[in-house]
Amino acid sequence: MRTVRRVAVVGVLATLALGLSVLTHPERTDDGARLAIQVDRSPTPALPTPTAVVRPSPTSPPPTPAPADGEGARTDPRRVTVLMSGDLLWHNSVWQSAHEDAVRLGEKRRFDFDPMFAAMKPLVQDADLAICHEEVPFAADDEHLSSYPVFAAPPGIARWIASMGWDACTTDSNHSIDQGFDGLVRTDTLLARAGVRHVGTFRTPAERRRPVILTRNGVRIGIVGGTYSLNGFALPPDQRWAVSMWDADNLIAQARAAKRAGADIVLVQYHGGTEYSALPNADQLALVRRLTASPYVDLVFAEHAHVVQPITKVNGKWVVYGLGNMVGQSDPAYPRAYEGISARFTFTRTAHGFRVTRATYIPTSWNVYSPGNPIRVRTVVSSLAQGHGNRSRLLEALHWTTRAVDGADPAGDTTPGLRRN
Repeated sequence: MRTVRRVAVVGVLATLALGLSVLTHPERTDDGARLAIQVDRSPTPALPTPTAVVRPSPTSPPPTPAPADGEGARTDPRRVTVLMSGDLLWHNSVWQSAHEDAVRLGEKRRFDFDPMFAAMKPLVQDADLAICHEEVPFAADDEHLSSYPVFAAPPGIARWIASMGWDACTTDSNHSIDQGFDGLVRTDTLLARAGVRHVGTFRTPAERRRPVILTRNGVRIGIVGGTYSLNGFALPPDQRWAVSMWDADNLIAQARAAKRAGADIVLVQYHGGTEYSALPNADQLALVRRLTASPYVDLVFAEHAHVVQPITKVNGKWVVYGLGNMVGQSDPAYPRAYEGISARFTFTRTAHGFRVTRATYIPTSWNVYSPGNPIRVRTVVSSLAQGHGNRSRLLEALHWTTRAVDGADPAGDTTPGLRRN
């Protein structure tokens, strides 16, 4: 695994404690889910889809030991911080914005995504382990790109993901086989060559049996994932192992295999939910109840809805129902799709194993692209504090993101310790 220099984030502003509870959903079953979480003030530099037709076997993969990736730069063996972010959704206008930046800077490469994500890079690199979601497959070259509804993103993005500091990307999604099995293999291979672990899609049956485990600060962290659908595309029967689906038996079996292979912590990701809904649907709630009841699962996080959904606890374990997008250019009629969060959890070793001792989230927002107005992903709280960006738009994003994370009307939220800015 590549070594990424973690950039220390300086001048940290005061964090804002927030209480979390999914109060409005009638199918809520966890009575102890009213818990404190912080909004991070880290500084910055300057249509529903079809039901899946592929369903893998829920049987447990053999507990094959997996070699873990190399140690992170930090040395505290009792604590590790994990950051996860939402959908990297590469619409054509996102590439066009990156191309405009490359031209403006006089670069030889066709796309430059660094200006777009400059505010995020210190946050990603400051985490001990950073996880992205690569929503769509990569094209064979820059001459065969495609956007919604069947995606093929610029292949150079794989190296850029590594340069940002992401250590792993979940790749299971309803778009995983937009470019067929060959596109899946190409995507996983490009990420692997860049030193980024891919989670939820597999090039061989043996790869599926081998848990993804990364080691940071002496802590071994397993990651498993699965998607609700493949948008009606079907893998051949002899290749159904190539994409992990989100049924609970499958995900728990993979989590069990990771623990048996030596993982101290197992994070389970799923790709699912109702698009543009700020609340989890019944399938999400049922899946999360099953996952968090398993002793092999330590935390659950998700994306796909393209909007932020609640963060809470179920069965005593943290759950991020939906991270929203990390970037995308959906229909501007859905402004919440231009907002997202990155969730950061610190696990600390205790007498009873690793437990989350700090939970924070970083609201983000970005603009609709137009020529001469390239996309800039901004961290909302710090941008407001520093006077960067469109203040009214940032305030709107903060308001709606906070409501989505809380999962309730703020006026009716009585969670002890709840504060808002």
